[in-house]
Amino acid sequence: MSVATGRRVSDAVYLHPDDSICVAARNLGAGLELEIAGTTIRLPEAVRLGHKIAVRRIGKGDYVRKYGQIIGQATEAIEPGRWVHSHNLINGDFVRDYASATAVPPPPEPINDRTFLGYKRQGGRAGTRNYIAVISTVNCSATVSRYIAQRFDQAALRNFPNIDGVIAVKHGGGCGIQYQGLQHQVLNRTLAGMAKHPNIGGYLLVGLGCEQATSGYLLSSQNLVQIEGNGTPQRAFPTAPPVLSMQDQGGTTKTIEEGVRLLSELMPRVNDVKREAIAASEILLGTNCGGSDGNSGVTCNPALGVASDYVVACGGTTALAETTEVYGAEHLLTRRAVSVAVAEKLLARIKWWLWHTALYGVEIDNNPSIGNKEGGLTTIAEKSLGAIAKAGSTAMTDVYEYAEPIAPRKGFVFMDTPGFDPPSVTGLVAGGCNVMVFTTGRGSCFGLKPCPTIKIASNTPMYERMIDDMDINAGEILAGRSVESVGREIFEKILSVASGERTKSELHGYGDDEFVPWQIGPTL
Repeated sequence: MSVATGRRVSDAVYLHPDDSICVAARNLGAGLELEIAGTTIRLPEAVRLGHKIAVRRIGKGDYVRKYGQIIGQATEAIEPGRWVHSHNLINGDFVRDYASATAVPPPPEPINDRTFLGYKRQGGRAGTRNYIAVISTVNCSATVSRYIAQRFDQAALRNFPNIDGVIAVKHGGGCGIQYQGLQHQVLNRTLAGMAKHPNIGGYLLVGLGCEQATSGYLLSSQNLVQIEGNGTPQRAFPTAPPVLSMQDQGGTTKTIEEGVRLLSELMPRVNDVKREAIAASEILLGTNCGGSDGNSGVTCNPALGVASDYVVACGGTTALAETTEVYGAEHLLTRRAVSVAVAEKLLARIKWWLWHTALYGVEIDNNPSIGNKEGGLTTIAEKSLGAIAKAGSTAMTDVYEYAEPIAPRKGFVFMDTPGFDPPSVTGLVAGGCNVMVFTTGRGSCFGLKPCPTIKIASNTPMYERMIDDMDINAGEILAGRSVESVGREIFEKILSVASGERTKSELHGYGDDEFVPWQIGPTL
């Protein structure tokens, strides 16, 4: 990556010698001259931060390159200095050489001396928070679940300093689905993942009683027990978690009071934990991007990739997701797969998405949002090439279904999720991620309890405008700070947050309404 200089430093970023465009590092006025790779180009029009500028002549139908990769085709001839965006660039069709498992990188140099202060759970897992969850099996019991959780406010938790809070895990599904069908299995996996999550110290299941997604099937199919003794071993919980049916209890009020009574009995045991030093190999890092802009793939995503590599070097796990936002860049992941079989698992999910979206007359290239395009992203290929930078440079060791437990495989893994942030992060957290890092260029505000979310800004103007929501400013890269330096800062923040430091989203109280399981298929 090199910086193009004009009348001031850091006007634009030129990422690769093969690129036909550079990216504006600030709002650039018409008439500005840029020095790029030994050539001077003059801007005939203003170009906004994050948007693309042609650095050489691009013919109609020619491929346009960014990151050294194809991001689309020009719909008209584009002269040097011209703005490149939706008016003259489309995704187009191009052949990808998957070359599965042909460029598997060697393991990174091991880091063996890093730790964080977390909660040791039975089974070897590590928690970074200690919540109690009231898990609703169906939307019909969501309100009651919320009322139960709300009874345990700060005053009620005063004598339980090791409990971070009581949360209601509620959602919009649970009925009107095929029994044991795909949507039922995905919901079961997601709810069970929250119940078993290492950041959940204890839980209560609440249902209506007549729903398709019954508590009994959830318990038996997912082998649910009370977090397998998530407290200290000498105070192990009963094998079966408490389950309430509103119809059996006698309605709303009686269910709420019984739920409050059961959680009151649970609280002393959940509180009976303490933070202790745990190897950084127990970090299971979830990565996500939302409200991306044209500089997300230049600053915050590659910096997060550096942090991901550090986690892997420590023996930990980093998970990439958002399948619709790796489409167009999947060939770079298949090459890094540890085997052809792992690469084929990813390609199978891509093929499924092409089939699934076609059922509704939708194309994956519709993924870049209005906000993405306002920020300079044009095609899904461009967005995806920037998005996969979050995964760093290590080998892809496995591919997981939505909300599937991410274990025991370590290293860089992929989970199949939609690109929409709430269901994507829900799947990662249900899969076991105990820290989340969320990058944004436009300014997404997000959190999902029980997993702390660190937010990284791609550019300084947004970071300064939304400083109450952003944890780290990767926009400093556009002013000359190295990607490695920001990546190291993110890694250190991950360990600090895993040890209990509160993120901006936690301080705001985000995370009670962002649990959104992926609903696949018709509502009956």
